[in-house]
Amino acid sequence: MESIAQTNLTFYIVAYLMGSIPFGLILAKVFAKVDIKKEGSGNIGATNVLRVVKERDPKLAKKLGAITLLLDALKGAVVLLVAIYLDVPEPTLWAIAVLAVVGHCFSIFLFFEGGKGVATGLGVTAVMLPIETLIALVTWFVVGKLLKISSLSSLIALVILFVSSFYISPDITHTPIALITFFIFYKHIPNIERLIRGEEKKVI
Repeated sequence: MESIAQTNLTFYIVAYLMGSIPFGLILAKVFAKVDIKKEGSGNIGATNVLRVVKERDPKLAKKLGAITLLLDALKGAVVLLVAIYLDVPEPTLWAIAVLAVVGHCFSIFLFFEGGKGVATGLGVTAVMLPIETLIALVTWFVVGKLLKISSLSSLIALVILFVSSFYISPDITHTPIALITFFIFYKHIPNIERLIRGEEKKVI
C-alpha cells in the first residue's frame, strides 16, 4: 500500500512539473530572441508565440507555434502514457491529467503564472477520451476557420468535449473533466471579457 501511494505521489509531482515547463516562452527566447511574456497577450501558449514572432519572421512563427502546440500537448500525455504502461489505476490517471493542466496554468517556474491550458488539456484528454477529443478537435478546426478567434474556438471545442463525454463515456467520473474545463475557462476570463466587448483579436 505504501509503495502504491509513493508511486502515485511521484506521478503527481512529475505531472505538475512537466506541465509547468513553459515551452513557448523557452522556444521564443532561444530561437526568436523575444520574451512573449512581455509582448502580445503575454500568454506563453502557441497562439501568442505565433502572433509575436510573426511580426519578426512569419516562417519561424509558424514553426515555433506548431512546436509549442505539440510540446504543450505532449507534456501531460507522455506522463499519462508512462503511467498507463505501469498499470496505474484510473483515478490516479485522471489526477495526473488534472495536475498537468494545473502545472501549465499555474507554473512553478513562472511564480504560479502560466498559459491557458488548452494544448495540455487536449493532450491529456486525447489519452483518456480519444473519441471526445477528436470531436473537439474537429469543432476547434471548423470554428477557428470560420471565426478566426483562437480563444472562442478553443472554448467552444472544450464545451463540446465536456458535453460529449457524458454521452460517449457515461460510466467514467466526470469530476476531473469538469476541473480541467474550469481551469481553462478561468484562465480565459480576460478573453471572455474581450469577446463580450467585441475586442478579442483574430488570428489571421
